[in-house]
Amino acid sequence: MPTLILVRHGRSTANTGGVLAGWTPGVALDERGAAQAAALPDRLREIPLAALVTSPLQRCQETVAPLLAARPELPSHTDERIGECHYGDWSGRKLAELHDEPLMTVVQRHPSAASFPGGESLRAMQARAVDAVRDWNDRIEREHGADAVYVMCSHGDPIKAVVADALGLHLDQFQRIAVDPCSLTVIRYTPLRPYLLRLGDTGETASLAPRATPQGGAADDPGEAVVGGGAGAP
Repeated sequence: MPTLILVRHGRSTANTGGVLAGWTPGVALDERGAAQAAALPDRLREIPLAALVTSPLQRCQETVAPLLAARPELPSHTDERIGECHYGDWSGRKLAELHDEPLMTVVQRHPSAASFPGGESLRAMQARAVDAVRDWNDRIEREHGADAVYVMCSHGDPIKAVVADALGLHLDQFQRIAVDPCSLTVIRYTPLRPYLLRLGDTGETASLAPRATPQGGAADDPGEAVVGGGAGAP
């Protein structure tokens, strides 16, 4: 079965603004995110890619644009199932103001029970993202063979949910996983089990140094996961 390279979109204006973007239109890459996207073709230069599948949201489309420019022959597809979680009424709101919402405790500690008002549940988000991966695995294998490698460009929460599924983790554990902007997460699927080969690989180590406050989160609670994925290293 194929090997999947999951790319989280580059850093966006919402990431640096501390905003939960969701499906809000017009959320673009910021200057650093554009530089991260520009570096993506070189990071993948030695890998023969069978196809590219991307979320329809602007920040993902902008992330893969340099890769498609470098490889104009690469088949490209859009799949809404790997789009960001539908955060409903939370979309477009500041993460700082959401911190004290009672639902945030559920999102952090019991995400399988979390359903966003006017949006979708995290269970539904995981189900559609995993279904998309399984369907594309089958298609890529049929069209390109069992050793094919392909890329999906998605978002923080869907990628974490797919990783949790690959590791056999309950969704309630997915907040233990972190993927920075434009990081590479690689899963090799086999008939018996998936293998996680890379997780949130950015190729840098500076962000591992201690910092005063957690990325995009509350300074008084460094144990919380950043809903939507966070802005990555400062």
